[in-house]
Amino acid sequence: MTSAAPLFQPFQLGSLALANRIVMAPMTRSFSPGGVPGEDVVAYYRRRAENAVGLIITEGTTIDRPGASFDPAVPNFHAPESLAGWKKVVDAVHAAGGKIAPQLWHVGLARRPGTGPHPDAPSDSPSGVLHTGKQIGEPMSEADIADTIHAFAKAARSSVEIGFDAIELHGAHGYLIDQFFWDGLNKRSDRFGGDLVGRTSFGREIVKAVRAEMPADMPLILRYSQWKQQDYTARLAETPQALEAFLTPLAEAGVDIFHASTRRFWIPEFEGSDLNLAGWTKKLTGKPVITVGSVGLNSDFLGAFMGEGSPAASIDGLIKRFEAGEFDLVAVGRALLSDPEWAAKVRDGRFGDLNDFSAEALKELV
Repeated sequence: MTSAAPLFQPFQLGSLALANRIVMAPMTRSFSPGGVPGEDVVAYYRRRAENAVGLIITEGTTIDRPGASFDPAVPNFHAPESLAGWKKVVDAVHAAGGKIAPQLWHVGLARRPGTGPHPDAPSDSPSGVLHTGKQIGEPMSEADIADTIHAFAKAARSSVEIGFDAIELHGAHGYLIDQFFWDGLNKRSDRFGGDLVGRTSFGREIVKAVRAEMPADMPLILRYSQWKQQDYTARLAETPQALEAFLTPLAEAGVDIFHASTRRFWIPEFEGSDLNLAGWTKKLTGKPVITVGSVGLNSDFLGAFMGEGSPAASIDGLIKRFEAGEFDLVAVGRALLSDPEWAAKVRDGRFGDLNDFSAEALKELV
Protein backbone atom coordinates (compact mmCIF):
# COMPACT_ATOMS: atom_id res chain seq x y z
CA MET A 1 0.00 0.00 0.00
CA THR A 2 1.36 3.41 -1.03
CA SER A 3 1.99 5.93 1.73
CA ALA A 4 -0.88 8.38 2.13
CA ALA A 5 1.47 11.12 3.35
CA PRO A 6 0.89 13.30 0.25
CA LEU A 7 -2.79 13.62 1.19
CA PHE A 8 -1.81 14.97 4.59
CA GLN A 9 0.01 18.05 3.38
CA PRO A 10 -1.55 21.35 4.45
CA PHE A 11 -3.63 23.41 2.04
CA GLN A 12 -4.40 27.12 2.15
CA LEU A 13 -6.58 29.34 0.02
CA GLY A 14 -7.36 32.78 1.36
CA SER A 15 -8.56 32.49 4.93
CA LEU A 16 -9.11 28.71 4.63
CA ALA A 17 -6.15 26.85 6.14
CA LEU A 18 -6.53 23.06 6.16
CA ALA A 19 -4.33 20.55 7.94
CA ASN A 20 -4.67 18.10 5.03
CA ARG A 21 -6.40 17.41 1.72
CA ILE A 22 -9.21 15.17 3.01
CA VAL A 23 -12.73 16.57 2.62
CA MET A 24 -15.92 15.06 3.98
CA ALA A 25 -18.27 15.01 1.01
CA PRO A 26 -21.77 16.42 1.48
CA MET A 27 -24.26 13.59 2.04
CA THR A 28 -27.98 14.04 2.61
CA ARG A 29 -28.93 12.89 6.09
CA SER A 30 -32.59 13.19 7.09
CA PHE A 31 -31.94 13.37 10.82
CA SER A 32 -32.99 16.94 11.59
CA PRO A 33 -36.67 16.87 12.62
CA GLY A 34 -38.38 20.08 11.64
CA GLY A 35 -35.24 21.07 9.75
CA VAL A 36 -33.29 21.66 12.96
CA PRO A 37 -29.89 19.95 13.43
CA GLY A 38 -29.71 18.58 16.97
CA GLU A 39 -27.03 17.26 19.28
CA ASP A 40 -26.74 13.99 17.33
CA VAL A 41 -25.88 15.99 14.20
CA VAL A 42 -23.35 18.01 16.21
CA ALA A 43 -21.69 14.81 17.41
CA TYR A 44 -21.75 13.29 13.90
CA TYR A 45 -19.69 16.12 12.43
CA ARG A 46 -17.47 16.50 15.50
CA ARG A 47 -16.39 12.85 15.23
CA ARG A 48 -15.03 13.43 11.72
CA ALA A 49 -13.18 16.58 12.78
CA GLU A 50 -11.64 14.69 15.71
CA ASN A 51 -10.39 12.03 13.29
CA ALA A 52 -8.33 14.11 10.88
CA VAL A 53 -10.85 15.26 8.27
CA GLY A 54 -9.38 18.52 6.98
CA LEU A 55 -12.60 20.11 5.70
CA ILE A 56 -16.17 19.05 6.37
CA ILE A 57 -18.81 20.02 3.82
CA THR A 58 -22.18 19.59 5.44
CA GLU A 59 -25.12 17.73 4.04
CA GLY A 60 -27.26 19.87 1.78
CA THR A 61 -29.05 22.48 3.87
CA THR A 62 -31.91 24.34 2.24
CA ILE A 63 -32.37 28.03 1.58
CA ASP A 64 -35.39 30.15 2.50
CA ARG A 65 -37.66 29.34 -0.40
CA PRO A 66 -40.89 27.34 0.18
CA GLY A 67 -40.13 24.71 -2.47
CA ALA A 68 -36.43 24.34 -1.66
CA SER A 69 -36.77 21.10 0.35
CA PHE A 70 -38.41 17.75 -0.31
CA ASP A 71 -38.05 16.40 3.22
CA PRO A 72 -38.99 18.07 6.54
CA ALA A 73 -36.16 16.14 8.23
CA VAL A 74 -33.48 17.65 5.98
CA PRO A 75 -31.90 20.60 7.83
CA ASN A 76 -32.66 24.09 6.63
CA PHE A 77 -30.44 27.14 6.72
CA HIS A 78 -32.86 29.93 7.55
CA ALA A 79 -35.08 29.25 10.58
CA PRO A 80 -33.57 30.80 13.76
CA GLU A 81 -33.58 27.49 15.62
CA SER A 82 -31.89 25.77 12.66
CA LEU A 83 -29.18 28.40 12.46
CA ALA A 84 -28.64 28.01 16.21
CA GLY A 85 -28.18 24.28 15.63
CA TRP A 86 -25.65 24.95 12.89
CA LYS A 87 -23.76 27.30 15.21
CA LYS A 88 -23.36 24.40 17.64
CA VAL A 89 -22.04 22.24 14.80
CA VAL A 90 -19.50 24.88 13.77
CA ASP A 91 -18.32 25.42 17.33
CA ALA A 92 -17.89 21.67 17.91
CA VAL A 93 -15.94 21.19 14.68
CA HIS A 94 -13.68 24.14 15.46
CA ALA A 95 -13.11 22.88 19.01
CA ALA A 96 -11.94 19.57 17.49
CA GLY A 97 -9.50 21.38 15.18
CA GLY A 98 -11.54 21.03 12.00
CA LYS A 99 -12.88 23.39 9.34
CA ILE A 100 -16.41 23.34 7.93
CA ALA A 101 -18.50 24.72 5.06
CA PRO A 102 -22.27 24.50 4.62
CA GLN A 103 -23.64 23.21 1.35
CA LEU A 104 -26.45 25.59 0.38
CA TRP A 105 -29.17 23.77 -1.52
CA HIS A 106 -32.41 24.11 -3.45
CA VAL A 107 -33.74 20.84 -4.84
CA GLY A 108 -35.88 22.41 -7.55
CA LEU A 109 -37.94 20.00 -9.60
CA ALA A 110 -36.46 17.03 -7.72
CA ARG A 111 -39.19 17.84 -5.19
CA ARG A 112 -42.48 16.17 -5.96
CA PRO A 113 -45.48 18.49 -5.46
CA GLY A 114 -47.05 18.06 -2.06
CA THR A 115 -43.85 17.05 -0.26
CA GLY A 116 -41.42 18.80 2.06
CA PRO A 117 -42.05 21.23 4.91
CA HIS A 118 -44.33 23.38 2.69
CA PRO A 119 -46.43 20.84 0.78
CA ASP A 120 -48.67 23.50 -0.78
CA ALA A 121 -45.75 25.34 -2.38
CA PRO A 122 -44.99 24.90 -6.09
CA SER A 123 -41.78 23.18 -7.10
CA ASP A 124 -39.34 25.67 -8.63
CA SER A 125 -37.76 24.87 -11.98
CA PRO A 126 -36.42 26.64 -15.05
CA SER A 127 -39.21 25.57 -17.40
CA GLY A 128 -41.65 23.36 -15.50
CA VAL A 129 -40.75 20.36 -17.63
CA LEU A 130 -39.22 16.98 -16.86
CA HIS A 131 -36.26 15.72 -18.90
CA THR A 132 -38.78 13.54 -20.73
CA GLY A 133 -40.43 16.71 -22.01
CA LYS A 134 -43.57 16.34 -19.88
CA GLN A 135 -44.90 19.68 -18.61
CA ILE A 136 -45.71 19.42 -14.92
CA GLY A 137 -45.54 23.03 -13.72
CA GLU A 138 -44.88 26.63 -14.55
CA PRO A 139 -41.45 28.12 -15.25
CA MET A 140 -39.98 30.31 -12.54
CA SER A 141 -40.83 33.97 -13.10
CA GLU A 142 -38.24 36.73 -12.98
CA ALA A 143 -39.57 37.53 -9.49
CA ASP A 144 -39.19 33.89 -8.42
CA ILE A 145 -35.62 33.87 -9.69
CA ALA A 146 -34.77 37.13 -7.93
CA ASP A 147 -36.23 35.82 -4.66
CA THR A 148 -34.22 32.60 -4.96
CA ILE A 149 -30.99 34.48 -5.61
CA HIS A 150 -31.74 36.66 -2.58
CA ALA A 151 -32.37 33.53 -0.47
CA PHE A 152 -28.95 32.13 -1.39
CA ALA A 153 -27.35 35.46 -0.51
CA LYS A 154 -29.17 35.57 2.82
CA ALA A 155 -27.91 32.07 3.61
CA ALA A 156 -24.37 33.16 2.77
CA ARG A 157 -24.69 36.08 5.18
CA SER A 158 -25.82 33.68 7.91
CA SER A 159 -22.88 31.36 7.11
CA VAL A 160 -20.44 34.20 7.73
CA GLU A 161 -22.19 35.31 10.92
CA ILE A 162 -22.19 31.76 12.33
CA GLY A 163 -18.46 31.34 11.66
CA PHE A 164 -18.24 28.82 8.81
CA ASP A 165 -14.86 28.65 7.06
CA ALA A 166 -16.09 28.46 3.45
CA ILE A 167 -19.38 28.06 1.56
CA GLU A 168 -20.38 25.48 -1.03
CA LEU A 169 -23.22 25.92 -3.52
CA HIS A 170 -24.91 22.73 -4.69
CA GLY A 171 -24.89 23.11 -8.45
CA ALA A 172 -24.85 19.39 -9.26
CA HIS A 173 -26.91 16.22 -9.64
CA GLY A 174 -29.98 17.72 -11.27
CA TYR A 175 -31.02 20.05 -8.44
CA LEU A 176 -32.14 23.61 -9.08
CA ILE A 177 -28.90 25.37 -10.07
CA ASP A 178 -27.97 22.37 -12.20
CA GLN A 179 -31.45 22.32 -13.74
CA PHE A 180 -30.67 25.74 -15.19
CA PHE A 181 -27.30 24.46 -16.46
CA TRP A 182 -28.84 21.45 -18.22
CA ASP A 183 -30.60 21.69 -21.58
CA GLY A 184 -32.67 18.67 -20.56
CA LEU A 185 -34.67 20.86 -18.15
CA ASN A 186 -33.87 24.44 -19.18
CA LYS A 187 -35.97 25.37 -22.21
CA ARG A 188 -36.03 29.09 -21.47
CA SER A 189 -35.55 31.69 -24.19
CA ASP A 190 -34.79 34.62 -21.86
CA ARG A 191 -31.41 35.58 -20.37
CA PHE A 192 -31.49 32.51 -18.09
CA GLY A 193 -31.69 30.07 -20.99
CA GLY A 194 -30.17 29.55 -24.41
CA ASP A 195 -26.84 27.87 -25.10
CA LEU A 196 -24.53 26.35 -22.50
CA VAL A 197 -22.98 29.69 -21.58
CA GLY A 198 -26.38 31.36 -21.41
CA ARG A 199 -27.62 28.64 -19.11
CA THR A 200 -24.90 29.54 -16.59
CA SER A 201 -26.61 32.93 -16.00
CA PHE A 202 -28.71 31.78 -13.02
CA GLY A 203 -25.69 30.16 -11.38
CA ARG A 204 -23.53 33.19 -12.09
CA GLU A 205 -26.06 35.53 -10.49
CA ILE A 206 -26.17 33.32 -7.38
CA VAL A 207 -22.37 33.21 -7.22
CA LYS A 208 -22.15 36.99 -7.46
CA ALA A 209 -24.84 37.55 -4.83
CA VAL A 210 -23.29 35.04 -2.42
CA ARG A 211 -19.79 36.39 -3.04
CA ALA A 212 -21.01 39.88 -2.13
CA GLU A 213 -22.00 38.62 1.35
CA MET A 214 -18.65 36.92 2.04
CA PRO A 215 -15.28 38.28 3.11
CA ALA A 216 -13.04 38.62 0.06
CA ASP A 217 -10.64 35.94 1.33
CA MET A 218 -13.32 33.37 2.28
CA PRO A 219 -13.47 30.64 -0.40
CA LEU A 220 -16.63 29.92 -2.36
CA ILE A 221 -16.97 26.36 -3.65
CA LEU A 222 -19.26 25.24 -6.46
CA ARG A 223 -20.17 21.59 -6.76
CA TYR A 224 -21.14 20.60 -10.28
CA SER A 225 -21.56 17.37 -12.21
CA GLN A 226 -22.11 16.05 -15.70
CA TRP A 227 -24.51 13.30 -14.53
CA LYS A 228 -27.96 14.02 -13.16
CA GLN A 229 -30.07 12.00 -10.75
CA GLN A 230 -32.75 12.10 -13.46
CA ASP A 231 -30.30 10.76 -16.07
CA TYR A 232 -26.98 9.21 -15.11
CA THR A 233 -25.73 9.48 -18.69
CA ALA A 234 -26.45 13.22 -19.06
CA ARG A 235 -23.57 15.54 -19.92
CA LEU A 236 -23.30 19.31 -19.86
CA ALA A 237 -20.12 19.30 -21.95
CA GLU A 238 -19.12 16.72 -24.54
CA THR A 239 -15.68 18.21 -25.17
CA PRO A 240 -12.96 20.04 -23.20
CA GLN A 241 -13.76 23.15 -25.22
CA ALA A 242 -17.40 23.06 -24.15
CA LEU A 243 -16.39 22.45 -20.55
CA GLU A 244 -14.11 25.48 -20.65
CA ALA A 245 -16.94 27.60 -22.06
CA PHE A 246 -19.16 26.44 -19.19
CA LEU A 247 -16.66 26.88 -16.36
CA THR A 248 -15.03 30.16 -17.34
CA PRO A 249 -18.00 32.48 -16.63
CA LEU A 250 -18.59 30.77 -13.28
CA ALA A 251 -14.95 31.22 -12.31
CA GLU A 252 -15.09 34.86 -13.38
CA ALA A 253 -18.25 35.36 -11.30
CA GLY A 254 -16.40 34.37 -8.13
CA VAL A 255 -16.05 30.60 -7.72
CA ASP A 256 -12.76 29.89 -5.90
CA ILE A 257 -12.85 26.07 -5.81
CA PHE A 258 -14.68 23.67 -8.12
CA HIS A 259 -16.00 20.42 -6.63
CA ALA A 260 -16.29 18.14 -9.66
CA SER A 261 -18.71 15.37 -8.78
CA THR A 262 -18.34 12.02 -10.48
CA ARG A 263 -19.60 8.58 -9.52
CA ARG A 264 -16.11 7.03 -9.89
CA PHE A 265 -13.09 9.31 -9.62
CA TRP A 266 -10.87 7.03 -11.73
CA ILE A 267 -12.94 7.30 -14.93
CA PRO A 268 -11.44 9.58 -17.64
CA GLU A 269 -13.76 12.41 -18.62
CA PHE A 270 -12.88 12.74 -22.30
CA GLU A 271 -11.30 10.42 -24.85
CA GLY A 272 -7.60 10.84 -25.39
CA SER A 273 -6.75 11.76 -21.78
CA ASP A 274 -6.68 10.00 -18.43
CA LEU A 275 -7.75 13.18 -16.61
CA ASN A 276 -10.96 12.91 -14.63
CA LEU A 277 -13.53 15.73 -14.43
CA ALA A 278 -11.66 17.45 -11.61
CA GLY A 279 -8.40 17.20 -13.53
CA TRP A 280 -9.91 18.81 -16.61
CA THR A 281 -11.51 21.49 -14.45
CA LYS A 282 -8.16 22.41 -12.92
CA LYS A 283 -6.44 22.39 -16.32
CA LEU A 284 -9.08 24.63 -17.91
CA THR A 285 -9.66 27.13 -15.09
CA GLY A 286 -6.45 27.11 -13.06
CA LYS A 287 -8.62 26.99 -9.93
CA PRO A 288 -8.15 24.51 -7.06
CA VAL A 289 -10.40 21.48 -7.44
CA ILE A 290 -11.93 18.74 -5.31
CA THR A 291 -12.25 15.25 -6.76
CA VAL A 292 -14.91 12.84 -5.52
CA GLY A 293 -16.47 9.53 -6.49
CA SER A 294 -16.26 6.23 -4.60
CA VAL A 295 -12.96 7.09 -2.91
CA GLY A 296 -11.83 4.18 -0.75
CA LEU A 297 -14.50 1.83 -2.11
CA ASN A 298 -14.81 -0.35 -5.18
CA SER A 299 -18.38 0.46 -6.26
CA ASP A 300 -20.34 3.65 -6.72
CA PHE A 301 -23.06 4.99 -4.45
CA LEU A 302 -26.07 3.84 -6.47
CA GLY A 303 -26.00 0.39 -4.94
CA ALA A 304 -26.10 1.88 -1.45
CA PHE A 305 -29.65 3.05 -2.06
CA MET A 306 -30.59 -0.52 -2.99
CA GLY A 307 -29.12 -1.87 0.23
CA GLU A 308 -25.74 -2.89 -1.16
CA GLY A 309 -22.52 -2.58 0.77
CA SER A 310 -19.03 -2.09 -0.61
CA PRO A 311 -15.68 -3.41 0.64
CA ALA A 312 -12.85 -1.01 1.37
CA ALA A 313 -10.51 -0.53 -1.59
CA SER A 314 -6.95 0.62 -2.20
CA ILE A 315 -6.32 4.34 -2.61
CA ASP A 316 -3.01 3.84 -4.43
CA GLY A 317 -4.48 5.10 -7.70
CA LEU A 318 -5.92 8.13 -5.96
CA ILE A 319 -2.56 9.05 -4.45
CA LYS A 320 -0.82 8.60 -7.80
CA ARG A 321 -3.26 11.01 -9.45
CA PHE A 322 -2.90 13.50 -6.58
CA GLU A 323 0.89 13.44 -6.80
CA ALA A 324 0.59 14.09 -10.55
CA GLY A 325 -1.26 17.31 -9.70
CA GLU A 326 -4.62 16.24 -11.12
CA PHE A 327 -6.54 17.66 -8.15
CA ASP A 328 -5.93 19.52 -4.89
CA LEU A 329 -8.45 18.05 -2.45
CA VAL A 330 -10.19 14.68 -2.13
CA ALA A 331 -13.79 14.36 -0.97
CA VAL A 332 -14.71 11.11 0.74
CA GLY A 333 -18.33 10.07 1.03
CA ARG A 334 -19.58 6.61 2.00
CA ALA A 335 -16.22 5.47 3.38
CA LEU A 336 -16.48 8.26 5.97
CA LEU A 337 -20.15 7.56 6.52
CA SER A 338 -19.44 4.05 7.79
CA ASP A 339 -16.13 4.87 9.46
CA PRO A 340 -15.69 8.21 11.27
CA GLU A 341 -12.00 7.30 11.78
CA TRP A 342 -11.32 6.71 8.07
CA ALA A 343 -9.01 9.71 7.62
CA ALA A 344 -7.04 9.02 10.80
CA LYS A 345 -6.60 5.36 9.83
CA VAL A 346 -5.38 6.32 6.36
CA ARG A 347 -3.01 8.92 7.81
CA ASP A 348 -1.54 6.35 10.18
CA GLY A 349 -1.25 3.60 7.55
CA ARG A 350 -3.86 1.41 9.26
CA PHE A 351 -5.39 0.31 5.97
CA GLY A 352 -6.24 -3.14 7.32
CA ASP A 353 -8.46 -1.51 9.93
CA LEU A 354 -10.65 0.36 7.44
CA ASN A 355 -14.33 -0.49 7.68
CA ASP A 356 -16.25 -1.80 4.70
CA PHE A 357 -19.25 0.31 3.76
CA SER A 358 -22.59 -1.05 4.90
CA ALA A 359 -25.88 0.38 3.66
CA GLU A 360 -27.03 0.15 7.28
CA ALA A 361 -24.95 3.30 7.83
CA LEU A 362 -27.58 5.23 5.89
CA LYS A 363 -30.09 4.49 8.64
CA GLU A 364 -28.26 6.18 11.50
CA LEU A 365 -25.73 8.87 12.34
CA VAL A 366 -22.64 6.80 13.05
